[in-house]
Amino acid sequence: MGSCEYVKKKNKLLAMIIRKDYECEGVDFITPNEYSQQVAYMHHKTGKVIDAHVHNMVHRNVVLTQEVLFIKKGKLRVDFYDDYEDYLESRTLQEGDVILLISGGHGFTVLEEVEMIEVKQGPYAGEQDKRRFSGISDNEVVWKE
Repeated sequence: MGSCEYVKKKNKLLAMIIRKDYECEGVDFITPNEYSQQVAYMHHKTGKVIDAHVHNMVHRNVVLTQEVLFIKKGKLRVDFYDDYEDYLESRTLQEGDVILLISGGHGFTVLEEVEMIEVKQGPYAGEQDKRRFSGISDNEVVWKE
């Protein structure tokens, strides 16, 4: 029913990629309950009613930003790094793919003009929110498909 891919270094999960052909019936929470960013795939038949609801105010302590990218158009190379800025591998995302960036580092190269939507926790802390570093060059790419 399509694929959900995992990018890991040893036992540490760096990212989850939900490919555009992924599907299931009902609701599938792809992320564990303890993640600060929750991602679910939902497939409901016509006429399904989702009860009206309000989310309660719940205090949460978020110490690491996790972000979700929705690729609307184009192709994007994602380079994955561990927490020590060591490069692991690269993957291609294309129209319809979704990625949850969980831990470690990442860099991007646009392979074909891209339109995407990013969702992450706020409020944004400016330059305190991230540590920039020099990524790999094109001739160092190790493709994992």
